[in-house]
Amino acid sequence: MEAAPPNTSRSHDADSVGYIRKVEEASLSVAALLELMRVVLDRGVPFRFRAPGFSMFPFVRDGDVITVSRLPGGSPGLGRVVAFVHPGTAKLVVHRVVGKEAGSCVTRGDSTTEADGFAAREAILGYVTRVERDGRSVSIGLGVERLAIALLSRRGLLAPLVWLLGRLAGAFAGRAAT
Repeated sequence: MEAAPPNTSRSHDADSVGYIRKVEEASLSVAALLELMRVVLDRGVPFRFRAPGFSMFPFVRDGDVITVSRLPGGSPGLGRVVAFVHPGTAKLVVHRVVGKEAGSCVTRGDSTTEADGFAAREAILGYVTRVERDGRSVSIGLGVERLAIALLSRRGLLAPLVWLLGRLAGAFAGRAAT
């Protein structure tokens, strides 16, 4: 999931100095988004933005608001969802750690068929600590189940399993409606 620019511009009414009355959407370039995220995380403050795309479906969906926090010392654990600068494209990507090798992490989107390759520790900006969908917190995929998700993903089994479960759910929903 490549990250889209956050909705960050704010406008203030004259009578509300110090208070945000209205939040408007704004776009940032990839370079500006990365710089803003680095500055915010370096100050120890979590960074929130709207996630675009479907590569982390079903655990992170297009339009979900994700919170990225600074990575504590060391390397992220298996199954963690991390924000990193992709070594090939220099874009911000949010994917799951599915393996570790020689001080680097192997990452992959939950619904993708290929791993991203290796992300060095220096390329990892932080890890996802919260996902919000329609104003509600979504925790599945970020808890202890993240290890099973990572292992299924690493073996290429997660995307087909999610597809199959979706088909089964659709079939049962169709039968229940009749």
